[in-house]
Amino acid sequence: MEQIVAVFLGTRKGPSWATEIRTELIRKSIHLLIALVPTLATWNLGFTIALLGSGIIVYAYAETARLKGYEIAVISRVTAMAARKRDTGKFVLGPVTLGLGAMLSLLFFPEPAASIAIYALAFGDGLSSLVGRTFGSVRLPFTGGKSLEGSLTCFLAVLSSSYALTGDTGRSVAVAFVATVVEAAPTKDLDNVLLPVVVGAVAALLFR
Repeated sequence: MEQIVAVFLGTRKGPSWATEIRTELIRKSIHLLIALVPTLATWNLGFTIALLGSGIIVYAYAETARLKGYEIAVISRVTAMAARKRDTGKFVLGPVTLGLGAMLSLLFFPEPAASIAIYALAFGDGLSSLVGRTFGSVRLPFTGGKSLEGSLTCFLAVLSSSYALTGDTGRSVAVAFVATVVEAAPTKDLDNVLLPVVVGAVAALLFR
């Protein structure tokens, strides 16, 4: 138990690791919120698309202001807390691609493909990154440092959400496999767009 506590406190891998995990927790908490989109879209599709679009515009304005030294309420502070080292001094693109990925899923795909795509983005990508950075030890080649543990998490998350929506095991396995391959590609923040678009297209073909 002490070893487990030590890992989570960062004493085993150092304070920089603990800081990285805290940053990832903040990032992925935001990431997981996108899972609310299908529910909102069921209530009012037009409103949900408008909300995503306006959110992207407001965030882009706040982020541009932050880079110029102006802080916009809570947005700029949360962005700074969630920024990875590679984002230092740069426009943090993640929230833009996250909202865009969800919006494209709603615009391009019918149900249940749209929801499968968005849940793949929220749970598949979100949880895989968190698990991979926290517990990942087996690195996969040609993925830019992603881990087997993270990829397995992505597969299980997408399989579970797809099966919950469709009740079809075989086709849910196929969707989860595609999602895992796309998520493992070294595309950085662009996976927020590529993952839901590819998964949504495959799901639309399989669940016609």
